[in-house]
Amino acid sequence: MKIFGNIKTEEGDYSMKEKLSFNQNLLIGSLLFGLFFGAGNLIFPVQMGQQAGNHTFAATIGFLITGVGLPMVGIVASALSKSESLFDMARPISSRYASIFTCLLYLTIGPLFAIPRTATVAFEVGIHPFIADENLKLGLIIFSLIFFLFTLYFSLKPGQILDWVGKYLTPIFLVLLSILLIATFINPMGQVSEYAAQGNYAAQPLFTGLLDGYNTMDALASVAFAVIIISNIQKLGIKDSRLIAVETCKSGLVSVVAMAVIYSALAYMGATSLGSVSRADNGGSILSMVSNYYFGVPGKLLLAAIIGIACVKTAIGLITSCSEMFSEMFPKSLSYKKYAIVFTVFSFVIANFGLSNIIQLSIPVLMFLYPLVITLIVLSLLTPIINKQSDIYKWTTGLTIIAAFFDLCKALPEFMQENSAVKQVVNFAHLYLPGFDYGFGWILPAVCGFIIGLIIWIFRGKK
Repeated sequence: MKIFGNIKTEEGDYSMKEKLSFNQNLLIGSLLFGLFFGAGNLIFPVQMGQQAGNHTFAATIGFLITGVGLPMVGIVASALSKSESLFDMARPISSRYASIFTCLLYLTIGPLFAIPRTATVAFEVGIHPFIADENLKLGLIIFSLIFFLFTLYFSLKPGQILDWVGKYLTPIFLVLLSILLIATFINPMGQVSEYAAQGNYAAQPLFTGLLDGYNTMDALASVAFAVIIISNIQKLGIKDSRLIAVETCKSGLVSVVAMAVIYSALAYMGATSLGSVSRADNGGSILSMVSNYYFGVPGKLLLAAIIGIACVKTAIGLITSCSEMFSEMFPKSLSYKKYAIVFTVFSFVIANFGLSNIIQLSIPVLMFLYPLVITLIVLSLLTPIINKQSDIYKWTTGLTIIAAFFDLCKALPEFMQENSAVKQVVNFAHLYLPGFDYGFGWILPAVCGFIIGLIIWIFRGKK
């Protein structure tokens, strides 16, 4: 008799199972939700709702497509393509590209941006309201040190991640967040229809919501978290890649429903908040004002607990994923534990540069990486048809890289966009790339690359 979490499986069935039980699906779904839903998942939909106003519904639909649907498709694609890692998914392009792309993506969702952001968001939203402005820098250093020591402790025990995140942290987080969301619906601060949409939400709410979903980094993380989800499903007795994909979909329904409901509720909170609180530059400030409106000082403590748990569980998942991948790619350099320590220390240093700087610098990188990840996910889904054909992968990815570079230039900080060369690149894309103004100028080049690769493949087959 083996015990995984609190679920028992007979030794004889452990390696021969064709499906998981309902409780096992629920546990995997809870783990999936817990890994995905972190700091950005709380602050970005609230900010979107406040800015979208009476266009919140359309903006939320867009946000759900890239913030919920795409990450789930990414994990399923990894299972269908029988890929053991992101490197394995990208290998049909070339081993060198796979190595560079894997390192870049893991560093982005890891120590460069996402992991430091978990600590800074937890501090800005949960701790900042209780600290005087002159003590903020020292406060951030002390808080981030404690935060990362706590995170490192759990990250050094990756085999227990299903218990830590799936069974304990996620349920606690959901209970605390539900208190705030229920108050929003029982006693709304205003009416969504009363407030006009701002900025791009006025004319392009759906497309703007789609791009807002990028900020969660969940689609990027999905191809990284896939190895955790798939390995846990395998430990529960499912070995066949097709069955793993099926069980991932079933377990994913738990995560999809929970995330969609919470995102929609948070967007509603943001849209109605203007009836009682002022506009704010970020979702963290809006959450703080809403919590204070409903519950006063206890509300701030409630929010601190919600944000803290959300950030810790995501940080654990990110450090675990990054450390496992780098220890597999470069086993002679460092062990898993040493990578976990290095990434944690580096994240601690980056976190103390502040939340605003981290977000500002991450956006251009996200705009470059997302098209590459999306095309890789689509190609992986087509594995049963195209069988990881190298020409298709290479042409699709090659043309996508060129188009994604234009998106990167467009998203650079303002002072860098004043450079004449950057201006010329962006103006060229405006004129000749359909969809560039909406953030989707890469789609046509990607489709063209796919068609070219497909033609080459067919021609070689006939020859």
